Amino acid sequence: MTATYTFDVFSSLDGYGGAGGDWTGYWGKQGPELLDHRLAQYAGEQRMVMGAHTYRAFAQMLSTSTEESDVRDPWVTRMRALPATVVSNTLQEPLDWPDATVVRGDAVNVVARLKEESDVPLRSHGSLSMNRALMAAGLVDRLQVTIFPVITGRTGLDRVFEGAADFDLELIECRTLDDRIQECVYRPTVH
Repeated sequence: MTATYTFDVFSSLDGYGGAGGDWTGYWGKQGPELLDHRLAQYAGEQRMVMGAHTYRAFAQMLSTSTEESDVRDPWVTRMRALPATVVSNTLQEPLDWPDATVVRGDAVNVVARLKEESDVPLRSHGSLSMNRALMAAGLVDRLQVTIFPVITGRTGLDRVFEGAADFDLELIECRTLDDRIQECVYRPTVH
């Protein structure tokens, strides 16, 4: 049986994965419903998959945060406790992540093998360029996009689908969280 792979990403309405300027995490739009929903999504057994850039960003963000900061929301703490595969040809173990393994090689080959061998679902939060390549290779089963009600045209960072192939998206489910945040889950197929 092949494990399901979910590409989970946050986005502004105009397609940015983050923003500079004076925006805070979640663009300041998070609420209790979003945070509870995220924790529930990460509660089950699963394996995280990320690239080196995303690993470094998470590790730095968490190492400079305090227990009281928004960075350590319960779902982020749970995500960090899950087993993780970091696809990298540059990082060396041990990593500053409790149960992380570095796997060298091309992400498409690594994830194809993980999908065949894993007994639990696979999930990646972020890792934009890696996940665009995985989508193009047909390895992403679910594309979960959480859209925050902001436009970050001047300060937007990291265009989520910059340079991606063309895809048809089949809507699997959609929900509104905290009366303002949209989460849509799609099944992507290369167009």
